[in-house]
Amino acid sequence: MNSPIHSPSSPSSSSCSFVRSPPCLTHASQNFKFPLLLPQAICSSQKMFRSSGGHAEGSTNTNPLKMYMVGRCSPGWSEAHPLVSKQSLNRHLLPVEALVTPTVQDVADAPFIGDDKIGVLLLNLGGPETLEDVQPFLFNLFADPDIIRLPRLFSFLQKPLAQFVSVARAPKSKEGYASIGGGSPLRRMTDEQAEELRKSLWEKNVPAKVYVGMRYWHPFTEEAIEQIKRDGITKLVVLPLYPQFSISTSGSSLRLLESIFREDEYLVNMQHTVIPSWYQREGYIKAMANLIEKELKGFDSPKEVMIFFSAHGVPLAYVEEAGDPYKAEMEECVDLIMEELEKRKITNAYTLAYQSRVGPVEWLKPYTDDTIVELGKRGVKSLLAVPISFVSEHIETLEEIDVEYKELALKSGIEKWGRVPALGCEPTFISDLADAVIESLPYVGAMAVSNLEARQSLVPLGSVEELLAAYDSQRRELPPPVLVWEWGWTKSAETWNGRAAMLAVLLLLFLEVTTGEGFLHQWGILPLVR
Repeated sequence: MNSPIHSPSSPSSSSCSFVRSPPCLTHASQNFKFPLLLPQAICSSQKMFRSSGGHAEGSTNTNPLKMYMVGRCSPGWSEAHPLVSKQSLNRHLLPVEALVTPTVQDVADAPFIGDDKIGVLLLNLGGPETLEDVQPFLFNLFADPDIIRLPRLFSFLQKPLAQFVSVARAPKSKEGYASIGGGSPLRRMTDEQAEELRKSLWEKNVPAKVYVGMRYWHPFTEEAIEQIKRDGITKLVVLPLYPQFSISTSGSSLRLLESIFREDEYLVNMQHTVIPSWYQREGYIKAMANLIEKELKGFDSPKEVMIFFSAHGVPLAYVEEAGDPYKAEMEECVDLIMEELEKRKITNAYTLAYQSRVGPVEWLKPYTDDTIVELGKRGVKSLLAVPISFVSEHIETLEEIDVEYKELALKSGIEKWGRVPALGCEPTFISDLADAVIESLPYVGAMAVSNLEARQSLVPLGSVEELLAAYDSQRRELPPPVLVWEWGWTKSAETWNGRAAMLAVLLLLFLEVTTGEGFLHQWGILPLVR
């Protein structure tokens, strides 16, 4: 599959500073089965995009806060254009109170802080800190149904399969972690980000405590929640450290939080809100552009460098069948970064590809490794890799990109290689995260489920349960990466092979479980899974 190579176009002369229609009302929603809660440009002094006008449609309610605004950019802003059908208009109109958010200074002085104890929960993937941690970390990863989802009939094999896969993959994974120092730096870097965020919040007159909850390794989300309870937090902002929302990252963490919240009376009564994605925020976009601009200067001929955005991949079925907004948000994010670079007179060609696929099933394309080879064939000589879905260094940046992809690039004829570092504690980025937290505080516990679809702000708001409902309103099971129960020839040979392979694994595990014999029992693998 050929990867598209883009040359940024010249800026539009439109009188509105929107550069595109909101993703939630354009291509990002046309192919999705479930309603999505996606970020949208709004009017605020803290936001990157500000509309110079809009079409206002008043309801019969005389309360001005119940007036709705909808509009689309056009040269001269001559007229408003409908973005959705009349039948679905009410589901997507934005109430004014969701459009106009307070400035940071307004929020810092507002009475909502009062005697409340403010907490911020940072969510991240987690990573093994030693080589001994690798196999149990992999087990936790593959035991998550949002990562490997089996048909309900075989759900009892989730943990045996996770044990099997983790044991099989551990040796190779250990080699990778050994090459970057014997463990992942993710926890250390996330702790540093948490501390810098805490300092930034205090500097902005918001005395909040910041906690770190990892999905698959220490400190686990459950451990962070226990500390939040011990500290008596009364208002909690949940902030996944994934710029773009995906079912397999932010969504998985939200599902876990939902189950934790439901079982604890303290948490049920604690007010909270979630910022599920923040890839459109001005500070994030500028911080990424700053890093790219700096790295380009390290090349002999900066204008000839291809900017190569590499994002973590997800199974294609998540996007096409479950309505995962990840692909749409990722493409939007890349466009915004390139537009910021254009403002700085940087107009390099660029492309986007997806890395880190696992197994024989079809993931988002184009794949990073295939794209690197293709770029070499096209005669590209200078390449700057940009890890776009990561805000901290870990195995996928330090080993997969820095070692594997660099080696592949040099073998493919690319002579000059560079890589943009992860954001880490970049000051502009941290300050903007603090602003995002502060802007969300007035809405902690304030929005009802009935208003969910009206909240389409740049800092998306909602409770854990509401946000899950936004992409999975009927709580349907996610499509598995391998659809073992669907037979027939498919367009993708790799998908067909993946189904056959998974069926064989499931059959093997079924025989192991039912007969109590076989190599898994002989190796002592299955008895460990309870």
